[in-house]
Amino acid sequence: MNFTRPIWAEVSRGKLARNYRRLRALAGAEAETVAVIKANGYGHGLAECAGVLSGEGALWFGVTCMEEAGALRGILPGARILALSGVWPGEADAAIEHRLTPSIWTEEHLELLDEAARRHRVGAGEIPVHLEIDSGMSRQGAQIGELEKVLAKLPRAGALRIEAVMTHFHSPQNPEAAAHQIQVFTQAVEQIVGAGHRPEFLSAGSSADVLEHTSAAVADVARSAGARRMVRTGLSLYGYAPDGRENSALEPALAWKTRVTSLRWIEPGTSAGYGATFTAQRKTRLALLPVGYADGFNRLLSNRGWVLVAGQRAPIAGRVSMDQTMVDVTGIAGVAAGDEAVLIGKQGSERITAQQIADGTGTIAYEVLCAIAPRVPRVVVE
Repeated sequence: MNFTRPIWAEVSRGKLARNYRRLRALAGAEAETVAVIKANGYGHGLAECAGVLSGEGALWFGVTCMEEAGALRGILPGARILALSGVWPGEADAAIEHRLTPSIWTEEHLELLDEAARRHRVGAGEIPVHLEIDSGMSRQGAQIGELEKVLAKLPRAGALRIEAVMTHFHSPQNPEAAAHQIQVFTQAVEQIVGAGHRPEFLSAGSSADVLEHTSAAVADVARSAGARRMVRTGLSLYGYAPDGRENSALEPALAWKTRVTSLRWIEPGTSAGYGATFTAQRKTRLALLPVGYADGFNRLLSNRGWVLVAGQRAPIAGRVSMDQTMVDVTGIAGVAAGDEAVLIGKQGSERITAQQIADGTGTIAYEVLCAIAPRVPRVVVE
């Protein structure tokens, strides 16, 4: 561990690997599984997660953009890397040079890639793309009414080929909403196949779909199109169900830790922290932790959150500041400078999860994990 500031995040190799194996099993042997490690591996570390998942046999990885994809290519030279957010001007050459697979849905995306293919003298069908369909998310993807124009820009003799047709479900826990989107997606697939394209994959399904099987019908659509189903697993890789409920099949893979740097007693009536929002009601012992909102420790935890010290819950006293947080350890005997404090994870019989923090701050576990700042070192442990 090449760091001296006593704050770090531990990523469990075993838990991440087991989550991946369980999700693959739930998706089924016929499905291809994309391990989505965008946003620095959902806060767990891009390089750290890529190494573990590749060791488990993952062949496909999903990232947000060409910068993330390029960084991942340097780590995994042979991986299939899917860039999920389209192609921006200036990115098409990088996509070809680094053998990346871009998602596309506009005529402009195709024009950028086609121009780059000519510059690089790429042969027919050598650039795979994943054509995204807007089946109801209204975010990314070609709408049904636009699809004919997009397909017209993609001649079958050109350098680009549709390797996959993909979509994204807005309410994957809702079977009725998923069924409607599958209907729209099926219509699009039929149009694409009718135009003479032969996608290898139909990419529809996220962690929630895999856990709930709400989009299982996509497998039938894929077989009808002569394709395989592809699923994109994100949050659940890291041990959390997207709906916020506990799932016994998943194990949170990250523990976020720090250490007590100093302690002091304050008398009743003494305030602590910015704005004097905490006032001691008794003689109080405060422990100082070197973690703050610049590390991703949410300021909304001020005076309401907890950390674990000596296997017990210690309430946050006062406001979380940029680099430091105080906790009340009055009722915890024997606390000393250097003792470990757990922000996310387990200590003794107590546990704090990203979902609990999310519930306490009015957000989602995704944000809690992704907010852990790059300055917090990630350490892979068993």
